[in-house]
Amino acid sequence: MDYIWVLVAFVFGFAARQINLPPLVGYLIAGFGLHALGVEPEESLETLSDLGVTLLLFTIGLKLDIKSLLKTEIWGSATAHMGIVVFLTTINSLFFAYLGLSFFDDLNVYGALLIGLAVSFSSTVCAVKVLEERSELRARHGQVTIGILIIQDIAAVLFVTFASAKIPSIWALGLVGLPLLRPYIIKLLEKCGHGELLPLAGFFLAYSGGELFALVGLKEQLGALVIAVLISGHVKSNELAKSLMNFKDIFLIGFFLSIGFTALPTLDMIFAALIMCVFLPIKAGLFFVIMTQLKLRGRTAFLSSLSLANYSEFGLIVVSASVGFGMLAKEWLVILALVVTFSFIFSSILNSAAHRLYAIWRSKIVTFEKHECLPEDVINVPKNASILIIGMGRVGTGAYDTLIEKLHGNVCGIEVIRKRAADHIDSGRNVVNADAEDPAFWEHVDLSCVEMIMFAIPNHLDILEIVKQLRHVNYSGKMAGIAKYEDNKQKLLDCGIDVVFNFYQKAGAGFADKAIKTLQQ
Repeated sequence: MDYIWVLVAFVFGFAARQINLPPLVGYLIAGFGLHALGVEPEESLETLSDLGVTLLLFTIGLKLDIKSLLKTEIWGSATAHMGIVVFLTTINSLFFAYLGLSFFDDLNVYGALLIGLAVSFSSTVCAVKVLEERSELRARHGQVTIGILIIQDIAAVLFVTFASAKIPSIWALGLVGLPLLRPYIIKLLEKCGHGELLPLAGFFLAYSGGELFALVGLKEQLGALVIAVLISGHVKSNELAKSLMNFKDIFLIGFFLSIGFTALPTLDMIFAALIMCVFLPIKAGLFFVIMTQLKLRGRTAFLSSLSLANYSEFGLIVVSASVGFGMLAKEWLVILALVVTFSFIFSSILNSAAHRLYAIWRSKIVTFEKHECLPEDVINVPKNASILIIGMGRVGTGAYDTLIEKLHGNVCGIEVIRKRAADHIDSGRNVVNADAEDPAFWEHVDLSCVEMIMFAIPNHLDILEIVKQLRHVNYSGKMAGIAKYEDNKQKLLDCGIDVVFNFYQKAGAGFADKAIKTLQQ
């Protein structure tokens, strides 16, 4: 990627950030702008794009609990939604063809079905970026969203495989033996240590999975996902995912820029794309209804539905294959590129206000809930705790153990990740699995005996959201938080938190204290 790509991507991404939009919106607009100026895409851009998507699926796989895909609320929501969207879009497309709208007028039933299939997918790239920015990938609604996206991605890969008329090799059956490689892959990662060799190992594994699947006639990205799933759940998988995060984000810029180089749109194409984007709220609403019918709580269903309120890059792949077989006009590839771009912008804006929208519509949302909820959605609350620690990662765990040792008080940890909470409970700590950003959680907590709430979570926006919930339930005790950066520290102090620690600075101070005590011995 030469200077022009870096310059334009940065300028548009920076501009989007200044108006509180995700940078990806700027990257999308930059791609169309470069194309309109006559800039020709280089092969390196496509390489970066492919690598970004491969690393994205690889990092998703590292955090995926494969057993979650077998839950009814996951596969049921994914398959029911896809079936209904394909049916409704087919009917609507044929209706628009009857009205003689441009580009729809040449569609037959098969073409309409293919368009229905293309828009039935939601974007893994967009949804994961939204969830990552809010640090909600491992929250209940984040896991539901990821599970649905994985099932959709598998369906898309299967379609592309069969549509390409390329039958997988008989050797593809040998892939069922891949789980036997898990201990060897983990041993390899452990030998890599914690430095620059670890992310390189991630690249190696992601590419190796892709090459292996390509050799047997399957999609490369699916191979990267499967290899990552093999090692998910191990402590090294979390470290590997963190080491790849910044690489993935940089390479995905190539993906967002490349969408704009699909083709230059005409006004008729833009109009056709906008017609299809009108149905985005219906797509999100359909997800919400299906999820609540499958006994998910209203908040989980609502936040998941907003994350999925977009169209997918896999839709472009479906349409591209259909154009290649002569089943759709080539203009539909441009229209779908516009549809995907508009939906990314819509989804990014919508999700930036997700928690505010839930607070406004909560009274109506909860009316859709079933009386019986799923075991994972039962609200667990602390009992008679005087100090609550929100977030039981390394910082929260250290704070918990220190408080127990020095104050012998009644301390309770609150952890959103179910497995981590279970591990703490097994270790004898008083921890409950709950989402502290859920207003219903705080309405069930008896705060009368809580003297202090400590925020041990890294994202200051999450802390600000929780403080809002505490204000709604009239919490009047003390609050303490952590921050990575000084500007975030000031925002937390301004919102009413009594004391905020920059944990990088405090780690250094604690280290110095220990050294001084050693000198004095």
